Amino acid sequence: MWWSFDFMQWAFSAVLIITPVLALLGTFVIRHHLTFFSDIVGHSSLTGIAIGMALGLAQPTPAMIGLALVLAILVSLLQKWSRSSVDMSLGVLFSLMTSLGVVLLSRGGGFSKFTAYLIGDILTITPDQLFPMFIVGVCVVVLWVALHNAIVLISINPLLARSRRIPVFWVEVGLTSMLAVMVTLSVQWVGVLVVNSLLILPAATARPWAKNARQYAVFSVFLGLTSGVIGLIGSFYWGSATGATIALVGSFFFALSLLLRVVI
Repeated sequence: MWWSFDFMQWAFSAVLIITPVLALLGTFVIRHHLTFFSDIVGHSSLTGIAIGMALGLAQPTPAMIGLALVLAILVSLLQKWSRSSVDMSLGVLFSLMTSLGVVLLSRGGGFSKFTAYLIGDILTITPDQLFPMFIVGVCVVVLWVALHNAIVLISINPLLARSRRIPVFWVEVGLTSMLAVMVTLSVQWVGVLVVNSLLILPAATARPWAKNARQYAVFSVFLGLTSGVIGLIGSFYWGSATGATIALVGSFFFALSLLLRVVI
């Protein structure tokens, strides 16, 4: 039985934290067209690892989070001030961060020891690593509840939100920062290659079925959590990478949603 193993119990606890929070943030990502940004944050974790090593840190996580926060502020500024296409700016930033991380980590042929970050391994998570993830998850939920109405209004009409004296820029900075930190913490457990799938798939699946913003959030969280639990248990019995298996289950739900929309 999968539950009889300690590592599966800790992994299950991590899934209960990571998947619903990422799914909730995914609704913000889709509404504000930040899919590319979340991908940038995931891939920039490689550069964060390199910076952490250069600074002599025992663990690269602080450097990864620091870089992610810088990127969150930079992207918010690009959205506010850039006269050119934001997608183009994000594309340049994505290329820069990915190539820089790979170049720095591959010097001397040592990149192979960092490939674990590409696919992640949530089965190696320990109780002391769950606590910071839990704190960030709670902060995301609290911020989301406090700013829910502002978030919805900004996504509909930023100019109207400003006329209501909503600090649009700072709300977006706060949410993109939370997104950046959560993605960065999740990368080492679910992998650079699939972390964006855990953000996008539940929200993309739920969107056509939700009648309002609250339903959208609830449906996305439910789908993210369900995909996470099924993917974790499935990966245990199939011997597959957990993060990728969760993403595969999420893809199945998305395909099923498309089929139901055609049939109904």
